[in-house]
Amino acid sequence: MIKVGLIGLGKTGQHIANGILGQNNMQIVAAVCSPKSTKKGMDLGKLLENSNTNIKISTSNELESIIFKTKPDVFIDFSTPAATLKNAVTLSKMKINMVIGTTGFTEENINTLQHISYKFKNGIVYAPNITLGVNVMMLLSNIAATILNSYDFQIIEMHHKNKKDSPSGTALKLSNEIKHGLQAAGVNNKVIPIDAIRAGNIVGKHKLLIVGEYDQIEISHESFSRKAFSLGAINAVNYIYKKSGYYEMKDILDLKKILCEYIDSLNIVSY
Repeated sequence: MIKVGLIGLGKTGQHIANGILGQNNMQIVAAVCSPKSTKKGMDLGKLLENSNTNIKISTSNELESIIFKTKPDVFIDFSTPAATLKNAVTLSKMKINMVIGTTGFTEENINTLQHISYKFKNGIVYAPNITLGVNVMMLLSNIAATILNSYDFQIIEMHHKNKKDSPSGTALKLSNEIKHGLQAAGVNNKVIPIDAIRAGNIVGKHKLLIVGEYDQIEISHESFSRKAFSLGAINAVNYIYKKSGYYEMKDILDLKKILCEYIDSLNIVSY
């Protein structure tokens, strides 16, 4: 049984909590909110409108004592960049693995997370792009950039009006995948604009326009429900359990290996 702790109990965090409650191999042992949150002291089950879990929601100020008390194997963090970086140090020192879905990190922040995992030899999954579908989109975008390297690239991302980071972490990762594809074709320093839209209750949509002189291609992904994030988080927990090192979703899903195996399986006939 994997003992799971949760940090960040917004809409996505609540979907993840409900998802974990439905897993036969996982048990929620701790739930953590920010020190100023009105959720402090609530029963997690009441918040989820699920059942009485007998898990009292604590604050991040109590994180160390919570770890001693509940002995979790993995914490899932969907909070804020500043909070996550602080939590990462505390958890890593205590050899607790992490799945990080928080977005809005800088490159320097990401390097810090990598350094923390190597220094303390725990396991960290950094996954702002936590759904399966969006990872497939990134792989396809990388391939398209390599082939269509003379085309123009434009990313459009849409999220709900309360999302704070702009552009999204996923859009930035998508931009990096495109750059890697272009670099593989010998193209450097191509500008990839990102347009960010914040409106209504949009869960999340990313669209890549690849525009040439005579035609264009669109690659897009849209999450209809935050349950997609829950499934991704559950996959990440299963993967990082008892592992050490720094990983991303591409490591968990191993899509490039799947693609290579598919290509190898094709019977290519020469005429």
